[in-house]
Amino acid sequence: MGYSYQMPWKDTCAMNEREKFIQRYKEGEESISELARQFDISRKTAHKWIERVEEEGQAGLQERSRAPHHHPNALSEAMEQRILEWKARKPLWGAPKIHAKLWEMADCPSESTVSNVLARYGLVRKARRRHYATASLSPFADCQEVNQVWCADFKGHFRTGDGTRCDPLTISDAHSRYLLRCQALRGTTGVVAVLPLFVATFREYGMPQAIRTDNGAPFASTGLGGLSPLSVWWIRLGIGLERIQPGHPQENGRHERMHRTLREAAVNPPCATFPKQQQAFVAFRTEFNEERPHEALGQKPPASLYVPSSRDYPERLPEQQGYPDDWEKRIVREGGRMKWKGQQVHINRALWGQEIGFKPIGEARWAVYFESLELGLFDERKGRVRRLENLSWTLPL
Repeated sequence: MGYSYQMPWKDTCAMNEREKFIQRYKEGEESISELARQFDISRKTAHKWIERVEEEGQAGLQERSRAPHHHPNALSEAMEQRILEWKARKPLWGAPKIHAKLWEMADCPSESTVSNVLARYGLVRKARRRHYATASLSPFADCQEVNQVWCADFKGHFRTGDGTRCDPLTISDAHSRYLLRCQALRGTTGVVAVLPLFVATFREYGMPQAIRTDNGAPFASTGLGGLSPLSVWWIRLGIGLERIQPGHPQENGRHERMHRTLREAAVNPPCATFPKQQQAFVAFRTEFNEERPHEALGQKPPASLYVPSSRDYPERLPEQQGYPDDWEKRIVREGGRMKWKGQQVHINRALWGQEIGFKPIGEARWAVYFESLELGLFDERKGRVRRLENLSWTLPL
């Protein structure tokens, strides 16, 4: 029978081609080699389908799974249960952090396997795509060691279940992300409430080289140099000031990211009472510092990197730094004014009682300094100080 068949299985339905092949084989008019050539398959494949039909009938023509019968790297039920237990204990943790906790175990799976387990049980939260403004040069480019820069801010206020307003003050080390303080305040954020908390933090951890904050009270003011009583105190302690640009919270991004975690873990929803809210902050701080892996730290917790500062807090405020002999000096009086050749010149109320220095830079013109911080330019002919756009800070030698 001169029947020619040239259509290979890969171009038509595979099941139909197998059935045609077996039908032609059963007709017995062509050899297996000839049929294999016409159906564009190997003789080994031809014999395979013939043997399956003889053993199983037409069902033998069905495609079988190519998956191996034995998976040497398959996830054990015990490990899968450990992953789910960690997720139940730490619902805000994702695959990277859970994987870091399982890393020391002999049968630790890959991070992708952990992620697959969480996804299979519907425990993965898809993050919304966020749009950010183009960032400027990273303000943390020089944060290469602990206590070089601390970050301080107030997490947005909220009310506890009993109606009490809560304003959490947070202080962290920029390099290690160590959360030094997370303190609930009862609706007051002035220097009288905040300064004792910084004293307690300095006594426990020493002092940083600089503190980074936003431009709000009590950290800053709209006065000359943006100085507030709190920042004047910091300068007297030899601590530099770093302020983010108004409307640019991303410049304090590490601290802001911690705030997001704090909100999810301890504020959403708020606790029933103010004391219970502070207890929640204490528990969060312990977990954040000592247990929670941090991706930027190689999945280590902040406590594994942080050590207290070698700069001890002085119980008595140090004397002011002296200014060079060729500079003019003035004491700022009550109301934030100084006297210059019989005139009253406004400086800043926050500097009351402090000595400021005037560096000569031209005829009747002076650069105004408080300690190592340049505040502005004084033109004695106009009788006023012009503030600078950006402050220039030099750490004391």
